[in-house]
Amino acid sequence: MSIDPEQLRLVEALLFAAKEPLDAATLTARLPEGSDLAALLGALEEHYAPRGINLMRLAGRWWFATAPDLGFLLEEQREVSRKLSRAAVETLAIVAYHQPVTRAEIEEIRGVALSKGTLDVLMEAGWVRPRGRRRVPGRPVTYGTTDEFLIHFGLDTLQDLPGIEELKAAGLLDPGVRAQDLFGLPPGESPPEAEEEGGEDAQAEDDEEPAG
Repeated sequence: MSIDPEQLRLVEALLFAAKEPLDAATLTARLPEGSDLAALLGALEEHYAPRGINLMRLAGRWWFATAPDLGFLLEEQREVSRKLSRAAVETLAIVAYHQPVTRAEIEEIRGVALSKGTLDVLMEAGWVRPRGRRRVPGRPVTYGTTDEFLIHFGLDTLQDLPGIEELKAAGLLDPGVRAQDLFGLPPGESPPEAEEEGGEDAQAEDDEEPAG
């Protein structure tokens, strides 16, 4: 199927002007009926692949962003809105890889009590949210990550989460942190792959009910 250049320009303009990543429904609503959005996005993605700006898919939505290999050139211009404590970073990593997870489970994995404000900081940042309540005595609240978490860290799905060495290289973890300390693993075992909704993670939610 040939690409309509006017439709291509329209999608490009919509994405360029967007203040946040756009989903397929939003883009389709602005296009003529019958437009092949997948083909248009594919053409744009291919066109921008070798350029300084790339078309990226983040949390299932589309967004123009600086090419990853040029990010170092802009480091001095980045505004850091918050500095997370080591406890908050480790908690965020545990939630990301083990979700849905309760406060008690986070404390068990870390081996220390979780301060009252740690989860609040992560929720205020928009990276963590309550997922529901575990259907066990006490009905503890479970937590998981948000689309904002994926977008902030440049991920499309939870399957794109990095390993512990990549987290250290990115400065998100202290170099002294071990996999078994952070993820509750035996020595030598790698961190688990996070499950997307619809996989084992979704099965876990079958044992939960909405928080409230």
